[in-house]
Amino acid sequence: MIRKFLKDTRGSYAILTVAAMVPIMGALALAIDYAEVSRQREVVRNALDAAGMAVARRILDGKPGEQPTDDQLKAYATDFFNNNLGSVKPANAPLKVTLPNAEFGGGTLEMESTLKYEPYFLPAAAALIGKSSSDIDLNFVVRSGIRLKNTLEVALVLDNSGSMSYLGSGTGQKRIDLLKNASKQLVDTLAMQALQMKQIDKPVQFGLVPFAASVNVSPTNANQSWMDVDGISPVHHENFDWSTLNASNKYAEKTGDVWYKRGNGWGETEDTPLTRFSLYMDTEKVVAREFVETSREWVCVKKKNGKCQTYDWKIEGYNVDIPGPFATWQGCVEARPAPYNNNDVTPSTSNAATLFVPMFATDEPGDNWATETDSTPDDRNAVNNWWNDGIEGSDTLTNNRSRQKNMTKYFDIRPFDADPPKKGNGPNYSCTTNPITPLRDVSKADEKQQIKAAIDEMTPSGNTNVPEGTAWGWRVVSSGAPFTEGRADGERGNDKVVIVLTDGANTYGDLGSADPAGNKSTYAAYGYTGKGYNGSGTSRIFMDTSSAVGKSTYTSENYQAAMDEQMQQVCTKAKGTSARNDQGEGNDSIIVMTVSLDLTEAKSDEKKAIAALKNCASYSRTTVGKKLYWNATGDTLMQVFKEIADELSNLRIVS
Repeated sequence: MIRKFLKDTRGSYAILTVAAMVPIMGALALAIDYAEVSRQREVVRNALDAAGMAVARRILDGKPGEQPTDDQLKAYATDFFNNNLGSVKPANAPLKVTLPNAEFGGGTLEMESTLKYEPYFLPAAAALIGKSSSDIDLNFVVRSGIRLKNTLEVALVLDNSGSMSYLGSGTGQKRIDLLKNASKQLVDTLAMQALQMKQIDKPVQFGLVPFAASVNVSPTNANQSWMDVDGISPVHHENFDWSTLNASNKYAEKTGDVWYKRGNGWGETEDTPLTRFSLYMDTEKVVAREFVETSREWVCVKKKNGKCQTYDWKIEGYNVDIPGPFATWQGCVEARPAPYNNNDVTPSTSNAATLFVPMFATDEPGDNWATETDSTPDDRNAVNNWWNDGIEGSDTLTNNRSRQKNMTKYFDIRPFDADPPKKGNGPNYSCTTNPITPLRDVSKADEKQQIKAAIDEMTPSGNTNVPEGTAWGWRVVSSGAPFTEGRADGERGNDKVVIVLTDGANTYGDLGSADPAGNKSTYAAYGYTGKGYNGSGTSRIFMDTSSAVGKSTYTSENYQAAMDEQMQQVCTKAKGTSARNDQGEGNDSIIVMTVSLDLTEAKSDEKKAIAALKNCASYSRTTVGKKLYWNATGDTLMQVFKEIADELSNLRIVS
C-alpha cells in the first residue's frame, strides 16, 4: 500500500499538503512567537518590579541631607533593571522612571518599559499572506507602580480661647472637651497604623500647639539660642524707656544694640544686659523676713515680794525683708516683625528680627498699691495695672505713656502681702495657654501618652490668634530651630501636616475709650497696636497687609481683617510656591488642614473666618478638587476627625 502511494504521480495529496502547510506553519509561528513574547513581557515585568523595590528602598533609606539625586536614582534603576532582563536585550526594553515628587511626601514611584519584540517566524508567516514586517506592531508597554510608605509629622494647632468653654452645638459638652476627645481619637488611630511599620523609625509623630491670644514655647527654653537673651531684637524694648534709670550708681547705658546695667548699685548683675528676662528677675516682693539681733540682756521678768523669781533674755533687734521673685516668665513669646512672623526662618543673632522675644506686658498707668499717692486714680484706670507706678518721682509725670514706659518703678520691692499675678496677668498678660509639646513618636506608648496628656491639660481662656498658632504649627514640624524634632525638610517619604481648628474669628482686644496710655489695644502677641514698629508708625499687626486694612484704624473689625490676611500669608508660605491646585497639580511643602467649629455664615465675622480657613487649607492629594477644610458642629466634630484620619491614612497606603 505504501509502495503504491509513493509511486502515485497524480498530485492530489501534494497539492492538499502544500495548501495545508500555509496555515499550519503560520499557526506554528504564531504559537512560538506568542509564547516567546509572553515570556519576555513577564521578564520585563519582573525586572520592573525588582528595580522598583530596589529604588523605593534606596529612597526611603536615604539619610537626611545624603539622599541620592534624581539622576542617580534613575541610573541606579536602569542598571538594576537591565541586569535582570536576562535574554531580553536592554535596547529592546528602554526604561522610563517617574520618581515621586522630588521634595515632599511619599508619592508613587512609576516604572515603565516599552518592549520591542523581535519575532522569529512571524515575518515569514506575514509574507505568506501578503504582509510586510513593517505592518506588524510588536511593541508592548509594561508598567509597574509602587506607592511609597509615608512617615507623617502632624502638628495639632488647637484653639484654646475663652469661647472654647461654651457648649458645642447639639451636645451637652464643652467645646474644649469635644476637641480633646476627637484629637485623642485621631492620635490613637494613627498610632495603631504606626505600630505596623516596625521597620521604619518614627513612622508617625504628633506635636501640639495650643493657642489663644499668644503661643507658649515653654519657660524651659529661656536660654535657647533662638530666644533674644541680649535684647537686640527691634521689638524687644517697645514700651520701655531704659534712660529713666539714671541714678549715679545705678543707671542704664546703651552700647551698640544692647542696654547694659552700669554702676555698683546693681551688685552682682552690674554690666549685664537689661532685657525682658532680666526685668522678670528684677521685679521683686518681700518673700520672708529675718530678725537681726542687736543686743541681749539677762533680765528679771517676774518678781514677788521684791525678789526676782523668773529671769529671761531681753532681745532687741529689727526685721530684715528678704526679697524674692514677684513673677516669672510663663513661656509666651511675641510675634516676630514681618515677614518673619509668617515664616519658619531659623532665628539668628546676625538678623536680630528673627529672634523670638519673651512677652512682657508693661504695667499700665493706674493706682495699684497702698503706697500710691496719686490724687485722681480714676483718671488712670488701665486694663493691666499690676505695679505701683507712682514711686521714685514718677507720680509727678502727667503723661500716661511716660508713666507706662518709666522703668524706675520696677526696681522697688513690693510689700510682703503683695499677691503675685495670676496666670495670664501682670507681665504675663495674654499668656494663657500651656506650652507647645514638640513632635512625639506615637508608635511608642510613653510618647503617645505625653501627647494625649497635653491634650487633656488644655484650658480655654483669652482671645484668638489663628495666624500665630498656625505659624508655630509650621515651626513644630519644620526641621530647623526653634523645634528640631522633625525630619529634614524635603525628605522623601515624609509628609508634614498642620491641622488648625478654631471656634471663632481672629480677635485682638479693642480698648475703646479705656485707654489712658494710648495703647489702642490690650497687650498680646503683636504688642500694642497703637505702638508703631521700630519708629515706623505702623503696628506689627498691620505690617505687610493690603490697602483693605486701615493702618490706623483701631477697631476689632479691622484687627480681624489684618489677622485674616496674616493667616493667608502664613498658609501660603507654608504650602510653598508649588502648592497643589484644584486639579491635583503640584505639591505642598506643608499640608494644611483646617476645621471651623460651630461657626455660621449668617454672622459676618464668622463668615469671614470660614472663608479664611477654607482659603488656608490645602487641596487633597487623593480627591481632585477637594479642599481639606471641614465646617464642624459640636455633634459632628468626632466624625470630622475620623475623616481627617482617613485623609492622613491615604497618604501612607502601600499599593
